[in-house]
Amino acid sequence: MHKNIIHGVTLADENDIYLFREGTHRKIYNFLGAHFIKHDTEVGVLFAVWAPNAKSVCVEGDFNSWNKYDAPLSPRWDSSGIWEGFVPQLREGCRYKYVITARDGSVYEKSDPVAFASELEPATASVTCDVSYEWNDAVWLAQRAKINDIHAPHAIYEVHAGSWRRGAGDTILTWRDLAGLLPQYAKSNGFTHVEFMPIMEHPFYGSWGYQTTGYFAPTSRYGSPQDLMFLIDKLHECGIGVILDWVPSHFPTDASGLAKFDGTALYEHEDPRKGFHPDWKSAIFNYGRNEVRAFLISSAHYWIDKFHADGIRVDAVASMLYLDYSREVGEWIPNRYGGKENLEAIDFLRELNCALYEDFSGISVTAEESTSWPAVTKPVYLGGLGFGYKWNMGWMHDFIDYMSQDPLYRKYAHDKLTFGMWYAYAENFILPFSHDEVVYGKHSLFSKMPGDNRQKAANLRLAFGWMFCHPGKKLIFMGGEFGQSREWCHDRSLDWHELSDDLHSEIAKWFSDICNFYRSHTELWQLDQDCRGFEWIDCSDRDASVASFIRRDKEGSTIAVAANFTPVPRIVYRIGLPESGIWYEALNSDAKDYGGTGIGNLGAVTAEAVKFHGREYSAQITLPPLAIVIFTHKK
Repeated sequence: MHKNIIHGVTLADENDIYLFREGTHRKIYNFLGAHFIKHDTEVGVLFAVWAPNAKSVCVEGDFNSWNKYDAPLSPRWDSSGIWEGFVPQLREGCRYKYVITARDGSVYEKSDPVAFASELEPATASVTCDVSYEWNDAVWLAQRAKINDIHAPHAIYEVHAGSWRRGAGDTILTWRDLAGLLPQYAKSNGFTHVEFMPIMEHPFYGSWGYQTTGYFAPTSRYGSPQDLMFLIDKLHECGIGVILDWVPSHFPTDASGLAKFDGTALYEHEDPRKGFHPDWKSAIFNYGRNEVRAFLISSAHYWIDKFHADGIRVDAVASMLYLDYSREVGEWIPNRYGGKENLEAIDFLRELNCALYEDFSGISVTAEESTSWPAVTKPVYLGGLGFGYKWNMGWMHDFIDYMSQDPLYRKYAHDKLTFGMWYAYAENFILPFSHDEVVYGKHSLFSKMPGDNRQKAANLRLAFGWMFCHPGKKLIFMGGEFGQSREWCHDRSLDWHELSDDLHSEIAKWFSDICNFYRSHTELWQLDQDCRGFEWIDCSDRDASVASFIRRDKEGSTIAVAANFTPVPRIVYRIGLPESGIWYEALNSDAKDYGGTGIGNLGAVTAEAVKFHGREYSAQITLPPLAIVIFTHKK
């Protein structure tokens, strides 16, 4: 036995154990994992791990030359299944693993499920780490509730940290490198938030972080936990919120990870019909096990608590809700009522949202949910799942499919353009042009557009204009904002050199202008979830492939939007308007500054007392080809 290991030292009191076993503890990271503490006169590390079915648990690491059985932990006296032991004089940065002997004699070397840091992949040891940090974002936190409010603008920039930019020699930038570039870039382009694809530790870089092994450890690829905190601090300094992708729907079966952790299906289900995901070849959490729920809720809690994240986006919610997700008949087990709904997962998601919204002011929790499951963003007390927002996958698929059509045939798909308004208020929606749409042969947003390069650019500018004016919060994956030609690849930087080409720099200028215009005009976001905020002028002109509408704010201020989805300019096109007087052409995606033809309305049009579209006033406008025009009105 290691001569210095001390037993009987603990950070968990009876209440901690009670809540952990009940599944309601929200901060298990305060007593599980590896903590620097002072015991008597000795400073060292207290190790604590949940492994209820283990025959024995030891710690191996730098401190004992990786001797598997030199430092045994002791089971707690309360039958909690937690093993503990204090090792004096351990330094920060010590690598370690748990050596778990199962009841059948099998031996497993496991990373710490609650480790705060990991060594650089492909190595898999956990690392002792102090996650303290002196934050400078008190002003941001004080105003976060206002910025994250559902009646505030949301223009979210989705980022993969390893491929946004690269350094000299194609090296991956660190968190601190990114801190010198990303905050100002996001701010200048008008973004309100940056959403990072999963930054939790993951063994396979090509999973983009969605095969998570470190539920409390940021990946070591980009630096230390404090380096990530520094980046978040700098984003907050620039007025940019931070959303973290988080994956409670499945986990990889790597030998060092959670799978068969103590020789049994501890975190997952034993039966593969419930515990194995056929799409991702990974394990599914057992949401019915109390300690697993506490583990997951604590993980989400940790990133907001310790890293000051302003929200999380929960990945693959649909796969959690349905027991038959991606399964054929006979490959799944019905719930106790004979249905396909995963009752344990539903309860978990409700508990998760209640916990996070109760404990943190001004944060948001977003669901990536791709089905028509009802009330995803309705409060739990009204029978909903309790999320703040939901990605509108239906709108995204319909709109991209519409925009991909040759303009000659768009009139036959006109319903795909307008159908989203039929359910726009069913949930609190985010309109996503996400990473999923620009990989695996789906092409970039730019390349999805029809026509030659000039027409592609015009179509993409039109698409961005339509998205920013349509009800719903906004999300764009990196590279889309300047019309990157190639689809995204995680192994290389974005093609920033394309900005030296007028075509792409003009797309970038349009995107920045429309995004900043969106943020500064309450009409485009204040009533996103209220039918008073939107009114069609005309959604039925399918033959011309033109659609027009009004956006309003709480004070009744209005913006008029008209979009022409064909390359044929409409020189004399009348639209009904709610008020008389001058309507100023605030933005025109076909302006020469954006690479367009320059066709427009010479700055303004005048609404006359001519009834049209069921309104008392109307104006003749010019609709440029493949373009959107936005009019503001001053009373």
